[in-house]
Amino acid sequence: MNITIYDVAREANVSMATVSRVVNGNPNVKPATRKKVNEVIERLGYRPNAVARGLASKKTTTVGVIIPDISSIFYAELARGIEDIATMYKYNIILSNSDANHDKELHLIQTMLGKQVDGVVFMSSNITEEHIEELKKSPVPVVLAGTVEDTEQIPSVNIDYKQAVMDAVAFFEGNGHSRIALVTGPATDAITRKNIMPGYRESLEKAGLSFEEDYVIETDFSYDSGVEALSQLADLDKRPTAIYVSSDEAALGIIHAAYDRGIKIPEELEVISSDNTRLSLMVRPRLSTVVQPLYDIGAVSMRLLTKLMNKEEVEESSVILPHRLELRGSTRN
Repeated sequence: MNITIYDVAREANVSMATVSRVVNGNPNVKPATRKKVNEVIERLGYRPNAVARGLASKKTTTVGVIIPDISSIFYAELARGIEDIATMYKYNIILSNSDANHDKELHLIQTMLGKQVDGVVFMSSNITEEHIEELKKSPVPVVLAGTVEDTEQIPSVNIDYKQAVMDAVAFFEGNGHSRIALVTGPATDAITRKNIMPGYRESLEKAGLSFEEDYVIETDFSYDSGVEALSQLADLDKRPTAIYVSSDEAALGIIHAAYDRGIKIPEELEVISSDNTRLSLMVRPRLSTVVQPLYDIGAVSMRLLTKLMNKEEVEESSVILPHRLELRGSTRN
């Protein structure tokens, strides 16, 4: 039998409005009455109906989080940051996996809004015009986490991805490398298109190095694609002596494939990756990486969303968090 607010009011001999005030922490209730109502709530095991409370307050204290791949360590770290801050501010999370599928992403946005969420944290590798139109029409705030879009109209939290690749290439150039490869995501990926590729080209130009089409390999960020990327690069007449990789998982594939071919790391090939997930420490030699503060990206995204949901003042809606190079065994430090 479901215990209702009416049952509590009848048992405590008070009005339903009084029970509601007690449940919602309204201070305008006499201490003795509050004590009596709470004792009845405890004895009957009453649990407030979140849906009913949401209808009354026009808030559900629920946030939708849409992630491309829940199994990915990269996105898991982001989600952990989101969850911790949501809990701190007493929001519940509805987490959905989009499989990085365009149509599924659009469907999930509508599904979340249909569930009357108070806000949405959205992650995707490729924000299209359709995405932007859907997000701009949203009746609740939306924040992008670890995600960029061309118009820069949607609030977001990221690092400076362009500067990150430039820092890595500058390190390689300082170590005497002139054949520097880039193993990155697909060209449709906004971060690749808008930041990583331009940063790579610009850093080569600054170093006085020519851009070689064969030194750029697009992947799906997976381990297997890293193995394949190394195979392509190692078969070149002038194989690269340094590689920047935009995924820890792909970087592991590169290191293992290099080992299988007898290519010594870092003596013959230096590798820098770009996520600094736990995977970077689970390989020998350990990966040198660009440290993205993944947990912080998630946490700051959720905090920004709470400000927007509560109509607090927001000084900057596009937040750029700091990054740094962490040099380990895959480079000659």
